[in-house]
Amino acid sequence: MIITIFGATGMVGKELVKQALFKGYTVRAFGRNVFTSGFNDDNNLNLIQGALFDDKQVLDAIKGSDAVCSTLGGAVDGNDQTRSLGMKHIVTQMQKSGTSRIIAIGGMGILLDEDGKLMMESKGFNKTYLPVSLEHNKAYEYVKNSSLNWTFVCPPDIINEGPTGIFKTAKDHLPADSSYIEKDIRDDFANCSLSHILAVSGMHISYIIIGVSVLLTKIFG
Repeated sequence: MIITIFGATGMVGKELVKQALFKGYTVRAFGRNVFTSGFNDDNNLNLIQGALFDDKQVLDAIKGSDAVCSTLGGAVDGNDQTRSLGMKHIVTQMQKSGTSRIIAIGGMGILLDEDGKLMMESKGFNKTYLPVSLEHNKAYEYVKNSSLNWTFVCPPDIINEGPTGIFKTAKDHLPADSSYIEKDIRDDFANCSLSHILAVSGMHISYIIIGVSVLLTKIFG
């Protein structure tokens, strides 16, 4: 299986590359700084230096891939539209390429609360994250309204720590017992994201919340 990863030089992107290679996939890691980001040599790793808004470079990176993973990031203050416009561009080029499977990262602000409203619109939502949540929502709309076979993964805060092997998923909403889900471990998030490439292939599903059971970590150290 060939996977193209956009945002490959970021915290989550690097872990996705690492775990995809471990699973035996061929990885195309796309980004501006891929040759200076510390990737180890691997026969199954193709580093593609390119610009996200260059039509040809993005299309060439996608052609022939079985799936695309997008871990695009950007500023939290909403001034950076890489998440939304970058996703729009990836979707456009995917629809030209013939590759239809995409796993993309969003944020928990665009999940639904118990009243069916977006989490970012609820009273208890930290408004510091409202601008970036609006960006995630725009990106989600581009994916949702496309003809692609998509999964939109919406974790809580992602922290740079090793794997626990514990994560939970739910559709559209936070898991019912999610009061203790405060952070999402980078490695667990990457592992669960990769599992969806095959697990839901051929299905349209809406965004998913991935959370690590940090309660167990707190109890057992």
